[in-house]
Amino acid sequence: MISLFRTAFGWLANQPYLLLSLTSLFWAGNIVLARAVAGHVPPVTLSCVRWVGAMLLLLPFAWPHLRRDWRRLRAHWGLMFVLSATGFAINNALAYWGLQFTQALNALLMQSSGPLFVALWSLLLFGVRLTWMQTIGIALSLIGVLTIILRGNLLALAGIDLNRGDLMVAGALCAFGLYSAMMPKRPVTHPLSLLVVTTGGGALLLLPFAVAEFAAGVRPSADWITASSLAYVVIFPSALAYLCFNRGVALIGPNRSAPFLHLMPVFGSVMAIVLLGEKPELFHLAGYAMVVAGVFIAARR
Repeated sequence: MISLFRTAFGWLANQPYLLLSLTSLFWAGNIVLARAVAGHVPPVTLSCVRWVGAMLLLLPFAWPHLRRDWRRLRAHWGLMFVLSATGFAINNALAYWGLQFTQALNALLMQSSGPLFVALWSLLLFGVRLTWMQTIGIALSLIGVLTIILRGNLLALAGIDLNRGDLMVAGALCAFGLYSAMMPKRPVTHPLSLLVVTTGGGALLLLPFAVAEFAAGVRPSADWITASSLAYVVIFPSALAYLCFNRGVALIGPNRSAPFLHLMPVFGSVMAIVLLGEKPELFHLAGYAMVVAGVFIAARR
């Protein structure tokens, strides 16, 4: 039985498209959840508890690898700080904070710009340019996302007003774009070692702000909604999603991985149809087809 699990995990660890698709699925659920509990669980507290929980959940499995990799990770402390700040502290806190103010339509629309931030940071920092196929794939999947979000009426894009929530979500995506672009420069270690260090670093960076939030009287409600929300964000969009994402980027690189972020609004709309009883429309099918085609085109070698 143990050998069977090892074989299954070994196979999954070398399937970048599946890993990145799972990442988008888990993160889509995180957006839906964060929107649902807005005003119920404070954003910084939710972010801090998310990373503390993820670190504690992974630490027993990562400990043997962490002991071996610690010297190498410590030697790259500057990069570890940047990854912890951009991929975990700033990105997450701004996203949760922004979702308290922006509409769902705006938040999903902003998510579709994620690959553009990754490409921009890759170009500015390392001179990595998009290929024509990546550019076409990102553009096609972006059109598919807009088709879903705007319910087939692309002219509705002109009627969207940006608010402070939109700017916070954009800031979160900019931070995550830097994280994605920097990931190929990480030291060669076991994935669990890297993830435990960066989640722990993100939690430490958020801790003073979470304490300040609590001292100001902004506190989570002690009920099952809070407990179940914290359990979900610790396990799925934190521990599992980042393991999948980091491995996917390691296998195919940031620019080929970035278009998979377009799957988040697709999964989000599916959740709305299944969980909220919304009726599927023709524009859903058209949007799905364009997103999948765009991801396929951009992710190819």
